Order: sequence, then C-alpha cells, then structure tokens
Amino acid sequence: MTARNPQARRPTIYDVAKLAGVSPSLVSLVLQNPDRVSEKRREAVRAAIAELGYRPSRAATTLASSRTKSIGLVIDDYRNLWFVDLLRGMESALTEHGYHVTLADSRPGENRIKEAADGLLAMHVDGLVIAAEPGGTVLTGTGVPTVVAGWRNGVPPNVDLITNDDDGGGALAADHLLGLGHTRIGHLSGSGGAAAHRRAGFDGRVRQAGAGLWIAGEEGGTSEEDGYASACWLLDHYPETTAIFAANDTMALGAFGAIKARGLAVPADISVIGYDNSTLAKSRYLELTSVDNRSDLVGVDVAKALLERIQDPTKGPKRELIKPSLVVRGTTARPSA
Repeated sequence: MTARNPQARRPTIYDVAKLAGVSPSLVSLVLQNPDRVSEKRREAVRAAIAELGYRPSRAATTLASSRTKSIGLVIDDYRNLWFVDLLRGMESALTEHGYHVTLADSRPGENRIKEAADGLLAMHVDGLVIAAEPGGTVLTGTGVPTVVAGWRNGVPPNVDLITNDDDGGGALAADHLLGLGHTRIGHLSGSGGAAAHRRAGFDGRVRQAGAGLWIAGEEGGTSEEDGYASACWLLDHYPETTAIFAANDTMALGAFGAIKARGLAVPADISVIGYDNSTLAKSRYLELTSVDNRSDLVGVDVAKALLERIQDPTKGPKRELIKPSLVVRGTTARPSA
C-alpha cells in the first residue's frame, strides 16, 4: 500500500517575502497600498505571489489594517429587480478601490432591517448602504459611514441620500399616457417611499390634465402578486380603465396576468407602463414600456458618496437626484375607444 502524500500547505506572506527578497511588512504594504512601494519591489512581490499562487487572507488583512475593504448593503426584497442594477453600479465604482459588497436581504419591517444592518456591522464593514425602509432607529449610531439609496420614509436630514427623481418619473409616465389620449387611468402603487414619490408625480400630472385616475395598493407591497391583486381590484371596480401605470416592472407583470384573466389584451384593450426599465421590461416577449430610473447610476453615485465619507467623515450631508427617462416599447398605444 502506498501512503498518500499530505496536502501541500498554503503559501504564506512569509514565503512570498522570502522569494521576493523583502520583508513581510513590505509584502503587506504592496497588498494594501502599492503606490507607496517602488516599482522594482512591487514587481518582485507580485512575481513571487504569482509563482507561489499566494492568496491574501482577508482576516489577516483586516487585522493588519483598520479596514475590511467591505461595504454592507441592506435590501428588503431580493425579488425587486431594481436592486440588480443598483448592485452592479455600486460594484463598478467600488472594485477599482479594492472594496467588495456584502449583501443582506431582509423582509420589510424595522426590526428585520435593523437585524440585517446589525449583522453587517458585526462583520466590521467599512460603510453601510441602506436600500430599504430604515424606520426610526436603523440609521442612528451605526458607527460607520452610511448612505441611503432610493427614496425612503423618515430619512434624517443629516444622512446622505442618493435616489432617482421618482416624482419626475411618475410625471413622465403620465405625460406619455395622456399624450396617447387616455383619460381613464389606473395606478398600482405601494407603501414605500419610492412608490409614494412615483405616485405623487403621476397623480399630480394626471389630475392637472383633468383625466380620471384610480389608485390601488397604496398600503400594500410591490411584488408581482401584489400587482396582480391590485390590478384585479382596479379592473373589477373600474372596468372602463384603458391604461395602467405600475410602480415597478414586477407589478406590471402582475397586471398582465389580471388583464389576461379577464379576456383582455395589452395594449389593444389596456396599455401598461412599468417602472425601473429592468431586464423584465427589456424582454423581447414582454417589450414593456417602462420608466428608466437609471438605478445603475444611483449605485455608482452611492458608492462614490460612501467612499468620500469614508475618507472624510466630517463632510456635510449629500442629497442627489438622478434624472429618469421613458423607454417606449410595445405595451402602450392609443385607447381603442
């Protein structure tokens, strides 16, 4: 019987230092702040790392410095496609600075969101992004730079807020439907801050034009099932509706189900507009008209605001609105009658 060779041990920072002919502290400096090391020594260390297949220990790096190079992101519903572009935008801006994003998903509710934030803080993240309804205590005493992404209820004035201009986006949706000649319009909304701003922009513009408007779901959620239930209520109570604006693309998908269940078609009988311009809206099967709120740019600017605050915690609070646009596809048309 032949004995199995023991697994080779992982190379350490000391092995890299010995091969490169430098001190372990200089290897650590190359890994954390390479600009402070001469090019010749940087290349020697990097060549040794490549030859040995060395992978830095994040735990060791954390112990050696005061930062984990980790940013915590709290969301309240992973099914909401808005978060996909937000995360993509954040990562595009953070990666080049050596940061990674740790995601925590929580169901709506102040306690759940606080638990998610506390879990990230326990991991010693360098900064925190709240993309959920924070409630009264989540944003107090986090101890790290914190930025809120998207409209949320009850955000203190001393906290950075980077968000879409959802009032303007709601107005864009209203202008499009009114321009097509719709005067009997429904809106599927929700209870969150973003939904409230989209509703306000839409409501103001429709009522200013003197058109009929019916709103469903103001106190509910914004999932596909919520969209289906609200659209069912709307069409059962106001069957004369010729157009529906949904607070997000996922709710719009639920509206499609409610419309189909009543033997109606989009857009021949009812036009539908979503919000977020998500991958769902871009699907060749749906071709959903949608407001593009540029959540990717929100993510980029959230990351930049957080990096600025990490560098200078004394900076004044930042408030920024990202301008939306309307992407017209095949789910909106002039009313048939």
